[in-house]
Amino acid sequence: MRKKIVAGNWKMNLNLEEGQKLTSEIVNMLKDENIKDVIAVLNPPFVHLYPVKKLIGDTPNLFLGSQNCSDKASGAFTGETSAGMLASFGATYVIIGHSERREYFKESNQLLTEKTKQALTNGLTPIFCCGEPLNIREAESHEAYVKQQLTESLFDFSPEEMSKIVIAYEPIWAIGTGRTASSDQAQEMHAALRTHLASKFGQELADNISILYGGSANPGNAKELFSKPDVDGGLIGGASLKSRDFVEIVKSF
Repeated sequence: MRKKIVAGNWKMNLNLEEGQKLTSEIVNMLKDENIKDVIAVLNPPFVHLYPVKKLIGDTPNLFLGSQNCSDKASGAFTGETSAGMLASFGATYVIIGHSERREYFKESNQLLTEKTKQALTNGLTPIFCCGEPLNIREAESHEAYVKQQLTESLFDFSPEEMSKIVIAYEPIWAIGTGRTASSDQAQEMHAALRTHLASKFGQELADNISILYGGSANPGNAKELFSKPDVDGGLIGGASLKSRDFVEIVKSF
């Protein structure tokens, strides 16, 4: 059975006090409202990892994640943070290949393979991002484009390794642009990606991989998005910075 997952990506936001306040509010709401059967993940900037982990404590179904990791295990790589370091902080998830990392830092599919290997080696669950920009969507070549991202980054993994990876589909043209992908568009792409995974790893494995939607989900549209058969949750940006919005999204299943 596929896991239902809502992962909040804080991006480069919040100072220490703000991050602690947000985490405390989310922890208290999740405990008070007794939410079951949904995994919630907080992915703060690196500097917040330790205080956020302490505040999460033993909160049921709430986990710590990171927004990125290095493709190297250790060494003279100033400014980088390894997957092993993240695991030592108590992180259990890591976002890999977010559209902003691909665009601003020119991360290639091959580099993301190495980051995914490091995550898996250190017991982290990769949330592997894929998605198309507006020009690719308008050219109607979006399915081929996103399938290629998966093929080049993930198709050399073993079935056992692949079963430990979460996919997040990001329609880049619907992130922070005021445009939104419809629930039908999300379902169409999620189904296409699951079929593509099945072509390599088999239908049973593909049916058990969680595929999250990462295109400006919010409390107003999450319920409809999550009702689609191939949408297993969300990678949440702006709405994850508001405790009530984030918890309402978690409750949208």
